[in-house]
This record gives sequence, C-alpha cells and structure tokens, in this order.
Amino acid sequence: MTGVLGQVELTAIDVAVGPLVHEVLVPEMVRRELQGKVGQTITLHTLEFLEGTPGRGNLVPRLVGFLSELEREFFDLICEVDGVGVRKALRAMVRAVGEIATAIEEQDATLLATLPGIGPATAERMIAKLRRRMPKFALLIARESPGECVKGSDVFTETFEVLRSLGHSDTDARRLVDALREGKKKYRDVQEALEAIYRQMHRPR
Repeated sequence: MTGVLGQVELTAIDVAVGPLVHEVLVPEMVRRELQGKVGQTITLHTLEFLEGTPGRGNLVPRLVGFLSELEREFFDLICEVDGVGVRKALRAMVRAVGEIATAIEEQDATLLATLPGIGPATAERMIAKLRRRMPKFALLIARESPGECVKGSDVFTETFEVLRSLGHSDTDARRLVDALREGKKKYRDVQEALEAIYRQMHRPR
C-alpha cells in the first residue's frame, strides 16, 4: 500500500490512497519510525485479518502495516505461536525485529518475557516453535534513525538466502554473514558480499 500518511496514533495510522483513507494498525516499532513523516508518501507492506465474533456475524476487516516484507513475514510467524494472536503480537513488537529474532534464536526467554503481553510461558513457546526459523530475521539491522533503513541489512539478508540455496546450513550461513558484517564494510550488492565471503574462506591460514 502506498499513500499519504495522515494521523499517527498510538496503535494505528491513517493512510490516504486516492480519495480513500485507510486505518492501518501498526506495532510500536513502526509507529516510532513514521511519527515524523505525516504528510509524506509512504509505502507499507500490509496484511489483512478479520476481527470480531464469527458466530455473531460482526467480523470487521482490519489492516496491519509494516515497513518491509521481512517484518511482515516475521509478524506472521509470531502469530503462529499458541496464545499469541494478532493483537498480542502487535503489542509485543516494541523492539526491532532483528533484536527479537536474535533473542528467540539464542533462547533468551528472559528478554522475550519483557515484551508487552509476553510472559515466561509464551516466551518459551516462541523459542520452541520459531528458533530454527530465525536466522534470516536476526540479520536485520536496526534502522539508524526514524524512517531510515540501513541498505546493508537487505544485502546481508539476501546473501544469507543465497548461501542457503548453495547448500550451506542456516547456522553456517549465519556465521559467514555475521563475520562479514563485523568487518564494518558496506557492500553494494549480494555478488560483492559473496565474493568477500569466499575470499575469506579460501584465505591461506
């Protein structure tokens, strides 16, 4: 969805697309990034869900918005955990996706339990269900300032996926990309990042 950002509230924003104004629910991490962009054109990656009681016939369609496809995919996974619905997942996502994903991958139930609405039991369920699916999300770098996405984050995430397609395990691909990121160099594209990885792998010891 692309439109002009209108009002920004605590849990939702208004986006004008042509003559129509859509209310879009957003997690806190997205709201923080958009609060200074009122009146500007923005692009959201959205998903739709029905809210209400099916038996009473009062289901209402709702939109949820994110700033990237990966953020939306991560949200979908969180909603798969027993006891975590759309509303609870929205409340919980107050930290960057990369930070939450790293906590799940490293089985840091203590940190996860500090997220709004996520107690110790739910934190353990998140780890059990999602831990092996977190490496690519853990590669996401927090945005440096509101509305500014670090381009390198996309390069590292795409490089991770390419390494997996080449036969590397999730753990090995994550290790290689993490080593690359620690070098602090910015890479223009995946090809340049892969070349750097393979130079490192074949460097004489």
